[in-house]
Amino acid sequence: MEQEKKDSPVWQKALAAAFPYTLPVLTGFLALGTAYGVLMQTKGYGVIWSVLMSAIAFCGSMQFVAITLLTTVFNPIQAFLLSIMVNARHLFYGISMLDKYKGTGKIRPFLIYWLCDETFSITSSVDPPSGIPKSYFYGFISFLDYSYWVLGSFLGGVLGNLITFNTQGLDFVLTALFIVLFIEQVTARENRRPGIIGLTCTTVGLAVFGSERFVIPSMVLILVILLIGRKKKCIFPQTKRSS
Repeated sequence: MEQEKKDSPVWQKALAAAFPYTLPVLTGFLALGTAYGVLMQTKGYGVIWSVLMSAIAFCGSMQFVAITLLTTVFNPIQAFLLSIMVNARHLFYGISMLDKYKGTGKIRPFLIYWLCDETFSITSSVDPPSGIPKSYFYGFISFLDYSYWVLGSFLGGVLGNLITFNTQGLDFVLTALFIVLFIEQVTARENRRPGIIGLTCTTVGLAVFGSERFVIPSMVLILVILLIGRKKKCIFPQTKRSS
């Protein structure tokens, strides 16, 4: 058995190493994607539209918001500004992943395209096992999460044709998934201070700017505090390196 593992291609080893990390996302995205597909179906958009939206846009929370935009009078400026506000956090995700994705070669554009909240939560906190290139490891984590979302949207579109029920509150599964991921992260002691900072800054942003404009100000405030804390080493104390 050990010999078979040694003889396996690198991509198979990378897939086997990446898959366990994506299991929480698999369960969450199947439920979340199914909810999205069902909601699209109830608004008159079939399976093809659900799958195409998820495969091309792949923007999670904005896709739920887009359902409303698709069913009301189209306002391009409002849609553009709303998209920026909802997805502004990805600007900060991208900045923080510059070092992680450095040297990943041709897969890098796909890593950027597939980056989402859940993928960021995983890739920002794990390193590739010994002997596995990070381009393969992070590539499979990103692709698996992406495929779970598309698969869930497909299943939801199909189920939406077969069953009918009250879909009120179904989009809350997105919020529920974020809560679960946050709780999982803050169980680690080193993540608690950043978690508290995030909650505090978000609460302040919500109180000052309101529910429709708090995302970007809160993100900026979080970034500033984390940068100051990192510089003073009070939030991310440096660990001693062994010689």
